[in-house]
Amino acid sequence: MPRPYASGIVPGHIDEVWRRVRDFDGLPAWHPAIAGSEIEPGPGAGEVGAVRRLTLADGGVVRERLLALDDVDHSYAYSMLDGPFPIRSYVSTIRLAPVTATGDTFVEWWADYDADAADEEKLTTTFAEGVFATGITGLANG
Repeated sequence: MPRPYASGIVPGHIDEVWRRVRDFDGLPAWHPAIAGSEIEPGPGAGEVGAVRRLTLADGGVVRERLLALDDVDHSYAYSMLDGPFPIRSYVSTIRLAPVTATGDTFVEWWADYDADAADEEKLTTTFAEGVFATGITGLANG
C-alpha cells in the first residue's frame, strides 16, 4: 500500500498551530486548495465521526470522516468517503510535534490508500505534494 508523506516546519508554538489544525472544519483558513468546508449533520467538528464536505479550489468535492482525535499527541486521522480520486480506501493522519530548539512546530502528514497499480504513482504525487506539502506550506504562511 503506498504511503504519500510530507513534512515541514511551521513557525509558532505547537499549541498555537494545533488550535488551527485541530479544527476539522477549518481547512479553508490555511489550505490554499480548499475553497470551503462544512460539517454534515451529526457529530460536530471536534468529535470522532464528524463528516466534512470540502469544496476544492477547482470545484471538486471531497467528503471525509474524522476517525481519531488526540489532543495529547496533537494528531488526527480521517478517511475519505467520496472524492474525485480513483481509490478504494484512504486513511490519512496529520501529526504535530514541538521543535524544542526553536519553539516552532514540526508537522507531518501522510496517508495509506489502495488504488490500481497504474494510478499509484500519480496519486502518491498528488497527495504528497498537492495536498500535504501544499497544506503545510499554507499553514506556515498563514
